[in-house]
Amino acid sequence: MIVVRKLPARYAPIVMPFVLSILMTAVVSVISTLRSLGATPAFLATWPGAWGLSWLVAFPTLLLVLPLVRRIVACLVAAPPQSGR
Repeated sequence: MIVVRKLPARYAPIVMPFVLSILMTAVVSVISTLRSLGATPAFLATWPGAWGLSWLVAFPTLLLVLPLVRRIVACLVAAPPQSGR
């Protein structure tokens, strides 16, 4: 059995936007590249570069805007009820 060592919890503020940016830019770049080129051999050659560029923009952007997004969400969503009361 393979045991994967987990990162300490203090890395969560970096790991979450890292994973989110990878998944979101992959989906968006696949859709936009397919829409532009169609399902052709050119798609397979073009998509990795389109994804890479979009990820290079998305990851630092997420790191910068996530604190603002958390504040906006806190203004829009009620706090969870306190347990044990």
